Amino acid sequence: MKGIVFTSLLRMVEEAHGFDMVDTLIEKADLPSGGIYTAVGTYDHAEAVSLMAVLSEETGVTIPELLKVFGEYLFGVFVAGYPEFLEGVVDPLGFLERVESYIHREVRKLDPDAVVPGFTCRRLSPHKLEMIYSSGRHLEDLCEGLISGSMKFFKKEFSIEREVLENQGEKFLITLES
Repeated sequence: MKGIVFTSLLRMVEEAHGFDMVDTLIEKADLPSGGIYTAVGTYDHAEAVSLMAVLSEETGVTIPELLKVFGEYLFGVFVAGYPEFLEGVVDPLGFLERVESYIHREVRKLDPDAVVPGFTCRRLSPHKLEMIYSSGRHLEDLCEGLISGSMKFFKKEFSIEREVLENQGEKFLITLES
């Protein structure tokens, strides 16, 4: 997992709970990296899971809810760092349709070893998108947070329905409210 995810997670925790909480997470999670991350480095995603587990323990917020909140935050980080990914996009469903075909392709150009989740999209109507997420990391809640972050960025009211699929994945049905 790219270091930008780790640095963003720790920044979000510091902004919400202070630097002492960041220290607590790093100390209690007993991370192989020692909690020292660079945005361009690559780290085992298990470290992110460990950090989230400790954060959940410390705050009393469930891991799924923390992942969703972090996904929304991370979307803002991506927008600030990679505004070109939004060029020419006028609606959030159009943006989501581009994740696999454009954004992940660009990520792989920059880092051929990058392991990104897979997305298959099917537009069901002008206001409804089916998005299939597949990843061995099982960060579906983070994905939902990123989707929510995109909707909020475009200032759209929306609903998300989720369905676990038998073949290791999850279907997101995203509907824009009129």
